[in-house]
Amino acid sequence: MNESNTAVIQNLYSAFNQGDINAVLAIVDPAGEWVNYGPPSVPYFGDFTGRLTDFFDAIGQSTTNGNVAVHRYMEAGENVITEARWTATVKATGLRIDAPIVHVFTLRAGKVTSWRGYADTAAVAAAHTGNKAAAA
Repeated sequence: MNESNTAVIQNLYSAFNQGDINAVLAIVDPAGEWVNYGPPSVPYFGDFTGRLTDFFDAIGQSTTNGNVAVHRYMEAGENVITEARWTATVKATGLRIDAPIVHVFTLRAGKVTSWRGYADTAAVAAAHTGNKAAAA
């Protein structure tokens, strides 16, 4: 029996939270879409299609203690949508991120072929820039 798409995504988050980016990359189609919506002041916001390692490098270089805590998984065919919280500390500012996020995954044959990330971008950007007014 094949693993459910939700189980694949649960494994992806578990690997990410443990810092095992190679395990994450093994679950993702390297040619797949990878877009994290938000302003360019955050190094891991933008279109990382075709350069997935750059996305994870940007997270690792700019934050510490990153964690995604998923509250809900919703599976509909080849799509899995998650509601979660992203927490981390920004190295450059020392400010903590604690922001709601939504991720939309598309899977085919057990691999992620598309990922789109949505967040409270004002809060994430404020932590990265040190501009708390941006989150207001």
